[in-house]
Amino acid sequence: MMTRTLVGIFVSLCAAPAFAAGPASAPSEVPASARDVSAEIKPIVEKYKLPGMAALAIEGDQITLQGVAGVRWRGSKEAITINDQFHLGSDTKAMTATLCAMLVEQGKLKWDTTLEEVFPKFAPKMNADFKKCTLRNLLTNRGGCPGDLSKLPIWGKLWSMRGNPVGSRQALLEAITSQPPEYPPGTKFVYSNANFAIAGHMAEEVTHTPWEKLITERLFKPLGMKSAGFGAPQGDQPRGHFANGKPVDPKSPQSDNPSGIGPAGTVHCSLPDWAKFVAFHLTRGASHPGLLKPETFDILHKAEGEGDDAYAYAMGWLVAARGWAHGDALTHAGSNTMWYCVVWIAPKRNVAALVATNEAGENAPKACDEAIGVLLQKQLGKLK
Repeated sequence: MMTRTLVGIFVSLCAAPAFAAGPASAPSEVPASARDVSAEIKPIVEKYKLPGMAALAIEGDQITLQGVAGVRWRGSKEAITINDQFHLGSDTKAMTATLCAMLVEQGKLKWDTTLEEVFPKFAPKMNADFKKCTLRNLLTNRGGCPGDLSKLPIWGKLWSMRGNPVGSRQALLEAITSQPPEYPPGTKFVYSNANFAIAGHMAEEVTHTPWEKLITERLFKPLGMKSAGFGAPQGDQPRGHFANGKPVDPKSPQSDNPSGIGPAGTVHCSLPDWAKFVAFHLTRGASHPGLLKPETFDILHKAEGEGDDAYAYAMGWLVAARGWAHGDALTHAGSNTMWYCVVWIAPKRNVAALVATNEAGENAPKACDEAIGVLLQKQLGKLK
């Protein structure tokens, strides 16, 4: 299962004026002007004994810092490059929420569209509370779905249906909603991959298009995310690692979670391409005018209530007040237990930092947070 652990990083940074917005063109190839911070990333990789790491910072929609260290997998002599692909785990959730927002603007869905409305044929089998569960409930992790799918019989079925992602999401919907919710939808925050998997299934149901194709055509291609794909990166790309440090064969069924929970966390891409998506949110759509209205980002970034550990959850984002951000920051971590990544966005400072490593475990969050600190310090100034 994908972890939701986010290790707190810094209390504050020295006050500084907000940066002016950069030109409206999303990050693509890393510009020559981007400072190389690989010398600062390397000791972090060595300290935490990770195979490799990549890191980026952006100001507005421009890459300003980049750094890499380590190898593509243990035992390999192939060094990590900034254009290598990393598994994003639960950082996929914000992408699914963004896709759903596009469908809301297009009138295909509404934030208060219910499961009963989208799936009328199955509605008679639904629990009465789940019938009224809305798209908003699901995308804010207040949908009533269980937090740990691995304890349920449906989890094994999802593994057996890996080649049928749409069918497995339908099976997940039926298995979850035919039983009483863990809590009435809309009343309580519980982090659940099922919430986002079902939200993604709503999107594919109203468009008659599989989520994988839908998000590629509607989001990845318009943003220019050419490296974006699903599951473990293939070929000579970096590999994830088991808890014992052994590289994972990317063609193995164990290389990622079942495709049925794809909308919750199976996307991979390069960090420069991930930065395009992050810049889209940082600039509230200015990096790609016309793709999503600025006011829609206000909905996507609005926390619905107090989350765990003083965090509040929006639509695929945790919202956390930070002094260095001059207010609220958006953040999220992702892991399929073999990779780990984290992103922090400071809208009022017009900056964001992204870090990914090809190993999970207890050291990965610590290492990524430390790398985030390096990026923010370089970008914003001296830590308080």
